[in-house]
Amino acid sequence: MARTNYNELLEAGVHFGHLKRKWNPNMAPYIFMERNGIHIIDLHKTVVKVEEAATAMKQIAKLGKKVLFVATKKQAKDLVASKIKNLNMPYVTERWPGGMLTNFATIRKAIRKMSLIDKMKHDGTFGNMSKRERLQVTRQRAKLEKNLGSIADLSRLPAALFVVDVMKEHIAVNEARKLNIPTFAIVDTNSDPNIVDFPIPGNDDASKSIDKIVSIMVTAIEEGLAERKNEKDKTAGEKKDETPEVAAELPTGEKRERKHINVGKVKQANPGEVIAETTKEEAAE
Repeated sequence: MARTNYNELLEAGVHFGHLKRKWNPNMAPYIFMERNGIHIIDLHKTVVKVEEAATAMKQIAKLGKKVLFVATKKQAKDLVASKIKNLNMPYVTERWPGGMLTNFATIRKAIRKMSLIDKMKHDGTFGNMSKRERLQVTRQRAKLEKNLGSIADLSRLPAALFVVDVMKEHIAVNEARKLNIPTFAIVDTNSDPNIVDFPIPGNDDASKSIDKIVSIMVTAIEEGLAERKNEKDKTAGEKKDETPEVAAELPTGEKRERKHINVGKVKQANPGEVIAETTKEEAAE
């Protein structure tokens, strides 16, 4: 079953592009027509591109890898944060920290600094500081949390990048391209679709349009994570079923019982009979 259709995208306003004079010629294949000086996006092609992007996104999640979502524009930041937070995926909705991908080691140091400040609060170090020093450290922690708190669990470079507006997030896209990280993006008529691996032609300004496309990506990730969990559970069940086969190779209850009987005979017989009887039974075994 298709993840979306023409009517759903039309209702969300995904077809509205920018003014004709602001268009990018590379978007020509995705433009249906011009109306009142505004370009209209071909939603039939958007449906195809959404399906391609969602399938790839699902596969990434199924492999247990992280997708970094980037949306710093006003109408997208809160929407993306609320949807991605539940997925346990990293996201950036404040200012993009330059060099976040190309200089990832430095970003990790800043994240570790947050953990260090938290540790200082619990081990009594704060009590030995002056009031001014505590205020400075607290402000520094709040600033780090605002800019990097949403990527605190990102211990390595993400497997992919999803961007809401290619024009606004051009620095993030450029860094991902330098590192050969696959990029997904909503591309409006003023954007270049050739700079991303999975372009999704659509309105990147209206919150309803952004909500629709991001929701489809979120559903794809949830499907991938669910399949990954099912495969793990299935593998664990198969390993559990193998246990009885190993136990079958151990000595049977009949053999253990026969040895117990031999021990009983040892107590009643004289030494000579014991030697003869034990040797005979061992030979028989």
